[in-house]
Amino acid sequence: MKTLLLIGSGSFVGGVLRYLLSQLIQIKTDSSFPVGTLGVNIVGCFLIGLIVGYIDKENLGVEWRFLLVTGLLGGFTTFSAFSMESINLLREGQIGFALSYIALSIILGLSATFFAFSIFGNK
Repeated sequence: MKTLLLIGSGSFVGGVLRYLLSQLIQIKTDSSFPVGTLGVNIVGCFLIGLIVGYIDKENLGVEWRFLLVTGLLGGFTTFSAFSMESINLLREGQIGFALSYIALSIILGLSATFFAFSIFGNK
């Protein structure tokens, strides 16, 4: 139960921060390009590297990983988890798995979204 509360609390804060930062960036750029989401994804990728690196270096408990990585950054952007998992595969020398994971995530993710929209006749 403690683990779920840590993840849920972090997710709540991360989701709110994602919305606020994305809106702020988008409004400031006044562009139809989704620069707000792009900005959040890049910030999230930087933060996951920073936080995981710090947690590993300081040998902090798993509770910190649940709160900050799974919760906060999971609520902020799951793109950061995708990035970290890809980097971990590359660092472990599993280049084939890394490239497959990256390609499948993009291709299947976009295909699933397109298919779901097509169910309702959206183009």
